[in-house]
Amino acid sequence: MRHPDAPAPGELLGAHYGQCFGCGGDQPHGLHLQARAGEGVSLTAEFTVQPAHQGAPGLAHGGVLASALDETLGSLNWLLRTIAVTGRLETDFVRPVPVGTTLHLEAEVTAVAGRKIYSTATGRVGGPDGPVAVRADALFIEVKVDHFVDHGRQEEIQAAMNDPDQVRRTRAFEVNP
Repeated sequence: MRHPDAPAPGELLGAHYGQCFGCGGDQPHGLHLQARAGEGVSLTAEFTVQPAHQGAPGLAHGGVLASALDETLGSLNWLLRTIAVTGRLETDFVRPVPVGTTLHLEAEVTAVAGRKIYSTATGRVGGPDGPVAVRADALFIEVKVDHFVDHGRQEEIQAAMNDPDQVRRTRAFEVNP
């Protein structure tokens, strides 16, 4: 179920951390993926493939596309107000995605069982109704914020803890003990 304090449908979710490769604005070669809350426990997102994201000449690297799917699927946890990490990501690459293309992503949570969150996503080229280029199914595992404190690099943890926006976002999740 969507958390009552989740962002409203249509609301931009924003970056969860400025240095995040997927959504952070402080990463010069990051995806700068932008996600918007949808109805229920769903969202839409998009990112434009840049030259720094290519694998084969002129085409997006598969790992970058998997990162876009992972970021999109992970953003669903904002709607649950749950901190979670990727446990499994199964990705299908259906068609090439050229540099300069905007990938339109849709994702939804399909089930929650205890700490496990199951979700699915598709990425389309040529618009939200365009052909499917990539799709993924994922399993996320709910964790406490201590997971990041215990395993992250101390410099980045301290910088995030000193960032008022990051502190505000972390506190928003404290409603889930």
